[in-house]
Amino acid sequence: MSNRLPPAWSKHLKGPAGPQISQQKIVQPTAKPLPRAQADDALLRQALELQRAKRLHEAEELCQRVLARAPRHPLALYIMGVFARDLDDERAIHYFARAVKEAPGNPHYHLTLGETYLKVGEHSDAIRHFEVASQLKVDWVEALCALGRAYTEFGRADLAVPLYERALTINGRHPLVRTGLANALVSLGRMDEATTYMREAISHRLGVAAAYDGLVSIRKFSEEPAELQSILAELKNPKLDRKSIQQFHHAAGKILNDLRRYDEAMDHFRQAKELSPRRFDIESYRRSVDFMIELFSPRMAAAKAGHGSTSDVPVFVLGMPRSGTTLTEQICASHPDVHGAGELTKLRRITNRLAPKTRSPEELRKSIVDMTVEQSKSLAEEYLSHIRQRSPDARRIVDKLPHNFELIGLVRVLFPKARIIHCRRDAADNCISCYFLSFNEDNIYNADLNTLGLYYREYDRLMRHWDVVFPGQILQNRYEDMVSDQEGQSRRLIDHLGLPWDDACLRFFDKGGAVNTFSRWQVRQPIYTSSVNRWKSYGSAIKPLIDALGDLAGN
Repeated sequence: MSNRLPPAWSKHLKGPAGPQISQQKIVQPTAKPLPRAQADDALLRQALELQRAKRLHEAEELCQRVLARAPRHPLALYIMGVFARDLDDERAIHYFARAVKEAPGNPHYHLTLGETYLKVGEHSDAIRHFEVASQLKVDWVEALCALGRAYTEFGRADLAVPLYERALTINGRHPLVRTGLANALVSLGRMDEATTYMREAISHRLGVAAAYDGLVSIRKFSEEPAELQSILAELKNPKLDRKSIQQFHHAAGKILNDLRRYDEAMDHFRQAKELSPRRFDIESYRRSVDFMIELFSPRMAAAKAGHGSTSDVPVFVLGMPRSGTTLTEQICASHPDVHGAGELTKLRRITNRLAPKTRSPEELRKSIVDMTVEQSKSLAEEYLSHIRQRSPDARRIVDKLPHNFELIGLVRVLFPKARIIHCRRDAADNCISCYFLSFNEDNIYNADLNTLGLYYREYDRLMRHWDVVFPGQILQNRYEDMVSDQEGQSRRLIDHLGLPWDDACLRFFDKGGAVNTFSRWQVRQPIYTSSVNRWKSYGSAIKPLIDALGDLAGN
């Protein structure tokens, strides 16, 4: 998402364009005062220039001046949303929704509101606004692609494909079209078709880095492909932006790792990680784990007995990323009574709303401690309504967001009957697999091996706490056991869900439907053992990880 203003924004501003702003102070006009509407528009122009100069506080002050005089000014509301979006999604949604209310015929407002809803995982709301945007501005490729992406993430890539195909006929040179279409096809398991569109994107020089990164992720290489030399050649381009360089290095690393040229692979992954714009604050995270352990004590668990919903529909599959969560979800979702909803952020959004003012531990603590039975039931029903949008009739619905391991305390308050499956894998194998991926900026703990190992230790510490507070309520599901005894462990999973066995669960790789995680190629294959003990292949290159893991290494 870009911090764009609508391309036609200047048509809504009646005053003359102001001077270019760099770092000079704002000069207050001394000429004859303009009519109010023109004065407001002049301030918004100035706010835009301040935003471009990254003087966001001053820009926001000017918008607030406009809103103080004209609280329903749609463009001022929209610009406030743009300012808020990188810092507070909920605040951004508030302003964008107000802008849409005041100017419901503006397709740009609907598009941006939809993008923000998509960012927080509210797919139904996002789809609704993308549809309005595409109706208001017919054949708008950006809106069609946004709608296609939303359907793909919602698990309905079958609805996304015709949208991208339509966009392709309108503007085949748009950078989002072919990569978006390829992504939807990969989600559906249509790898050959996806490969065709990614190769077309590369040949047309449209999103080349993303296309290469996607292309190499959907196959395993046993011989050096021509793509490797092409990727290495692309990396010599001095004009590449940071993200493209990262994607090329990840693509090269993936190929080299498949070819067992481990030292070369690690060098590319290291170069990609070094370009991360910021570093993960492991000390802050350690304090947050301390807080969760202190807050959700056995005494708190006892005090909240009787809270929440009696529903047994939710199933939470959680653990570290790359620990087997997608495999576990696919096995469960192969059962006719189970729907796999993918990685949902709804529980995280509910948590953030419990501390809306400061997002501080103290505010969250007060909200949890003071939560009444009625409030807990209301929050539980909100979550249930969200997952029921995915499958109204399923007996069990799987939410497999790995990082929900941080929120098991809240899960138990809201859903005392929910099933929880903890996926665990050899610590070093798990971490090295995480290191090979490009996580979003909320989860950049994989940007260096030492931090990754320290993060794993905190995850392990928190999970051990949950096992003490909720004894016998969390099913431990080890990846290595699943690989060595697929049927036995699959039966154990289905039994934990309280469902009768179905042989379809043994052929999860034949299951239809969409998969939208990093493992979406792997789960289309039968279970394989090549990922067990892979960490031993990397020798001294992963010494910082092994040192950080300490006694957990090889465990």
